[in-house]
Amino acid sequence: MNLSIYFVTPDGADEALVAAAVRGGATVVQLRDKTASDGAMIATARRLKARLAPLGVPLIVNDRVEVMLAAEADGLHVGQGDAPVAQMRARIGAGRILGLSIETAAQLAAVPPGVVDYIGVGPVRATASKTDAATPLGLEGLGGIVAAAPVPAVAIGGVGLADVAALKRMGAAGLAVISAIAAAPDPEAAARALANAWRAA
Repeated sequence: MNLSIYFVTPDGADEALVAAAVRGGATVVQLRDKTASDGAMIATARRLKARLAPLGVPLIVNDRVEVMLAAEADGLHVGQGDAPVAQMRARIGAGRILGLSIETAAQLAAVPPGVVDYIGVGPVRATASKTDAATPLGLEGLGGIVAAAPVPAVAIGGVGLADVAALKRMGAAGLAVISAIAAAPDPEAAARALANAWRAA
C-alpha cells in the first residue's frame, strides 16, 4: 500500500474534491465526517469505493466500523478513544486495512503486535482541522516514533509541502493532509505538488 499522499476528507466533502485529489496523486483516501449520519456516510463511501477501486486507491473509513463494513471499504482508521485495536481487527477481519492514531511513544509501545497495518502519528503541529488534538509532537518527536514503529508511519497534523523532504528522510511512509489539499484554490494541483515533491525527495 502506497501511503505517501494520504488524503483525509473534511466534513461534508463531495466526490468532486476526492476525484481532484486522486487525479493529482493522492494514494489513499480516508473518508472522515463527524457530522454525517451513518446512512449518508455509507452512501458516500459506496460511491467513493466504486470510483477509487478501478484506480487502485484504497478507501479507508475513519472511526465508524459499521459504515466501513456496510460500504465494503478497504479499511478502517481508529483513534485512541475508540474500541481497542485488537477488537476492531476481529470485527473487520484479516483482509482489510487497519490504521491507528498514535500521539505518544507510550501509545506505540502498547499496540499489540501484528494487529495494525500502519499508524498515523501526530499532530506534528497545531492544526485547525482537529479541535481536540493532542499536544503537537514537532518533527523531533515525530521522528522518534517513526523510528520505533514496527509498521509504516504517516505524519499528520499541520504538515504540508515544505515538510515532505524532512518526513521522507526520517523514514515516514507519507503524510496525511486535509486542508493542504481541500483548502487549496486548486486541490488537484495541490495534490500533484505533494506527489511530485514526495517522488523527488
